[in-house]
Amino acid sequence: MGSTFQIKKAFPFRLRPGERRIILLAGDFAMAVLALLVSLYVWGLQDWWGFSVDLLKERIQPWFFLLPFFWIILNVEMYDIRRAGRRGETIKGVGIAAAVSLVIYMFVFFLSEPKELPRRGVAAFIVAATVLMIAWRFLYIKIFTAPDFMRRVLIVGAGRAGTTLVQVIKEIWPPPFYLVGLIDDDPLKLGSTVEGYPILGGSKDLLTIVKEKQVTDLIFAITGDMCDEMFNALMQAEEQGIDVTTMPMVYEDLLGRVPIFLLRSDWILRSFVDQARAEGLYELAKRLIDIISGLVGVLFMALVTPFIGLLILLESGWPVFYTQTRLGKNGREYWIIKYRTMREAYDKEGKLLPDKDRITRVGWFLRKTHMDELPQFINVLRGEMSLIGPRAEISHLVNELQAKVPFYRARLLVKPGITGWAQVNYGYASTVEETGIKLEYDLYYIKHRTLLLDFIIVLRTVGAVVGFRGQ
Repeated sequence: MGSTFQIKKAFPFRLRPGERRIILLAGDFAMAVLALLVSLYVWGLQDWWGFSVDLLKERIQPWFFLLPFFWIILNVEMYDIRRAGRRGETIKGVGIAAAVSLVIYMFVFFLSEPKELPRRGVAAFIVAATVLMIAWRFLYIKIFTAPDFMRRVLIVGAGRAGTTLVQVIKEIWPPPFYLVGLIDDDPLKLGSTVEGYPILGGSKDLLTIVKEKQVTDLIFAITGDMCDEMFNALMQAEEQGIDVTTMPMVYEDLLGRVPIFLLRSDWILRSFVDQARAEGLYELAKRLIDIISGLVGVLFMALVTPFIGLLILLESGWPVFYTQTRLGKNGREYWIIKYRTMREAYDKEGKLLPDKDRITRVGWFLRKTHMDELPQFINVLRGEMSLIGPRAEISHLVNELQAKVPFYRARLLVKPGITGWAQVNYGYASTVEETGIKLEYDLYYIKHRTLLLDFIIVLRTVGAVVGFRGQ
């Protein structure tokens, strides 16, 4: 226990991801409350000495004081530690929340009575919350990504899994933790490096290295058999207060993906299927959300189809809609419905046209705004699709890809979605390698799906629509 005390005494501020999220949430809420006070001042309550509870009751609707909570909900994606440490992601994330807030505000603005809505106050809150949160997040990046607040990590295993993890860590900036090196029992690897990080020793050296390097976390990255000496050393380290976790779990936390190329072939049966089974309450809530969103989507589609249809007809003629068979949950086929965005595959001379030359000008706009997906709300109402899930795929492509990409057919364990975790994190896949990456995102969603994750995906989809980031 002595070495444990020394590590914690020397490094009392080594923050875990959960602790970082708490700090972010506390700071964000403080900024939101401060923004609320700024909005009250701007709204016209400048005479703070005469400020009273009666005045608040008379002039301010109760929902106005819930704005900080709404703001936190809109920024729920910003509690991803990978994004929270980067200034660019911070500006983009807060900007999307501000844009969504403004759209909602304008919608309510025009539907409300002139004196019913504190228009200046809400607008001031959005501006103040945006500025204050960006300032606080930049301060967080400056302070809490410093080495003194980072966990010190040692990777156990310098084979394929350990090397892959090192490569992942090197691509993330700022780094998620401080990597002191690796250990491996292969004598040929001792003294060499992996992507610039040293292999410091073997299992017999583990406890000494942990103490000397003041390691706080061990990441187990051995995919084959493990010797008894390594197992005993890991157990002793854990007994001394060192956090021990596995490479796949760290990979998922860092990238939001499942490392399909590093898992054994029986992984689907050993862990994924049981973890992928959602609770009945979640499935009921998800179906209810699908029905509500489907009704809203079909209503909106009915309003815009005459205009979109006219534009499609004027540019490229019939048909307005495009249908194709896709594979749904458990491999059942169904007909997907979309607005047509492409011309015929062959020109007048019978020459096959590349896809990029077939996209119409109207189709380009529909794809960029994702409005070509709007008719799929009919599929959602029918129960063939969900609002959120893996991208629906053509049956023959599934048969081809499952022979090249591990676990590819596992994406059929859930209904396909109009949007999804892979869609908001990655563009279209044109190679087998890219398809594998998209599948890693899909399997992460199937394994971890919750209403909170669904809400994050919806927010990011709105940001993609607002930012014209469709393809």
